[in-house]
Amino acid sequence: MTKEEMIAWIDKSNYEALLYSWRFSKSGDPMFEGEVGKYYSDVMFKKRDALPLGEAARISKLIGWERP
Repeated sequence: MTKEEMIAWIDKSNYEALLYSWRFSKSGDPMFEGEVGKYYSDVMFKKRDALPLGEAARISKLIGWERP
């Protein structure tokens, strides 16, 4: 995936998809490195902060911590 494609995926993804990928992607995934990684975290946290109170916690519990 190119840098532009990664940014487009980040932009169109909802918080749940971003958090899922954040938790379960393998170490060294280019989505989380360098400029794209910074962009990913900035967008994910902005989308989290825009959610209604308690929704981020609900999504986190839904995803869990066990790798699928």
